[in-house]
Amino acid sequence: MSQQESMNLVNFIKKFPTENACRQYLFKLRWPNGFKCPRCGNSHYYSLAKYHLFQCTSCNYQASVTAGTVLHKTRVSLLKWFIALFLVATDKRGCAALTVQRHIDVNYKTAWLMLHKARSAMGKRDKNYFLDGIIQLDEAYFGGPKGKQGRGTEKTVAFVAVSTVISDKKALIPLFAKIRISDKLSTETATSFVTDAINPGSKIVTDYFGIYNSMIDNGFNHDKYLSGTPECDEALDWTHILISNAKTFILGTYHGLAKRHLQAYFDEFCFRFNRRRSISQLFPRLLNACVSASTITLAELTG
Repeated sequence: MSQQESMNLVNFIKKFPTENACRQYLFKLRWPNGFKCPRCGNSHYYSLAKYHLFQCTSCNYQASVTAGTVLHKTRVSLLKWFIALFLVATDKRGCAALTVQRHIDVNYKTAWLMLHKARSAMGKRDKNYFLDGIIQLDEAYFGGPKGKQGRGTEKTVAFVAVSTVISDKKALIPLFAKIRISDKLSTETATSFVTDAINPGSKIVTDYFGIYNSMIDNGFNHDKYLSGTPECDEALDWTHILISNAKTFILGTYHGLAKRHLQAYFDEFCFRFNRRRSISQLFPRLLNACVSASTITLAELTG
């Protein structure tokens, strides 16, 4: 199965009926051109079937299909991992830990940790990509008590950026998105987000909020619109849609979240949004992201 191959539930069941089928797929995903020792690069190995290890014939290093990945040292079976990742990938509303717990028969803490490991992989994968073209940029507020709204609220603030392209019909079409929470709204935090997320030379569209005034000085083209006007609403239409959808995602599936984990859920939301045109390919793409990323521990998440 290639990373681009579509995968529905029927195909999934046929492709991964056993633990061994999952292990063989991970082997091919990790070493598509054949085994290569992570230590010395040798291509010959002995199979230690009892321990699910592959021992290099040159340096005797013992490798596994999960070492160095999100699944590193997991005690959960690969088949349960595959099912959990399939659930995450195929439900556009997001998949809560209770749902995973029920479907793969693990305790809640294990299901919660598995999902956060997957979200960590999503965030690391999308961090490698920059937005380009015409970028709508705004900020939004999530979580916290009801009541006061807008700038000055005690809710968690996040920068929201959406890259767009002009279609043949002269309409702006959204391409990719990034959302990042911030401790405060300032020129420094706005500049940090923009330089980390957007290719230099891109056109950035914002309202007149002063923290965005340094965009030109940092190598970006900058268009500004007066907040609250029809022109501004049109210029930032896709950021407003994305903000609304992200809030629905957070409140609808997870019923609100603590600030310390909010970024992980934004990473999941953006990972799925950025691949929305290939929903049926999300499972192999997510699995590939998990294989390419190092793991995260419970202590790191809760400490």
